[in-house]
Amino acid sequence: MTKIAVIQAATCLFDTPATLEKLARLVGKAAAQGAKLVLFPEAFVGGYPRGMDFGARVGFRSPEGRDWFARYHASAIVVPGPECDAMGEVARLHSLHLVVGVIERDGGTLYCTVLFFAADGSLTTKHRKLMPTAMERIIWGQGDGSTIPVIDTDIGKIGAVICWENYMPLLRMAMYGQGIELYCAPTVDDRETWALSMRHIAFEGRCFVASAVQYMTREDAPADCPIDAAPGEVLIRGGSIIVGPLGEILAGPVYGEEAVLCAEIDLAAIPRAKYDLDVVGHYARSDVFALSVDTRAKPPVRFE
Repeated sequence: MTKIAVIQAATCLFDTPATLEKLARLVGKAAAQGAKLVLFPEAFVGGYPRGMDFGARVGFRSPEGRDWFARYHASAIVVPGPECDAMGEVARLHSLHLVVGVIERDGGTLYCTVLFFAADGSLTTKHRKLMPTAMERIIWGQGDGSTIPVIDTDIGKIGAVICWENYMPLLRMAMYGQGIELYCAPTVDDRETWALSMRHIAFEGRCFVASAVQYMTREDAPADCPIDAAPGEVLIRGGSIIVGPLGEILAGPVYGEEAVLCAEIDLAAIPRAKYDLDVVGHYARSDVFALSVDTRAKPPVRFE
């Protein structure tokens, strides 16, 4: 049996040092409850600027929007880099696996990324979001197939799919095909349908699903931030959840507050669940359907 935890909390928007301090504090709370895996929401370090438009209209970008993007760019982190070292030290201190949604800065482009830290504090790998949703495409680039890993650890095979990537059936199949056991789904989607989707994915993939959702109020953003919201207004209400491989709810969903959700998991439940459904095994029809995944990096400039 292994205890896992999901953190429901918000970034200190545009203040990455304060966010890292908050991360360390919340990991300590989860570790005190015995967690060996701690999952943070999408874009926790670097921030999810809910409600901002960065001055973008069709055929138009404002100078003020460019200024706010520059500020957002400065809040993002380089991978690897000093902020990664700080998060790795938190994982090492508590001897646990840490999965964190960040905004990654690579040159002039930002990526919505998930970082994976081992219990010894090492940064093992990352996943860049393949398909930003709607207005996210203005501020984030697209990842490629080189960062869709499932990593084998002492507590199970761990991977991450971010927010609406979970509605990409072929990406889910790519994760199932790698034998994922601990399916992490960091997000900012706070609708009731999200919990239903997480239960579906757990049942479909016969894996444990942990989803961490931000809980964000207007006060989590600077006073001068151009977000059209009243003081105290909730911008992202949460909805974090942990689900077992037969779709059973193990913890959550929780709305309307910050929270640390924990659940005990037993990987022995997975083969029992796959007895009657294995979508990349006995329930697949490879004679009819096949998925090809290109895992090569696609840099825009190559020097050969």
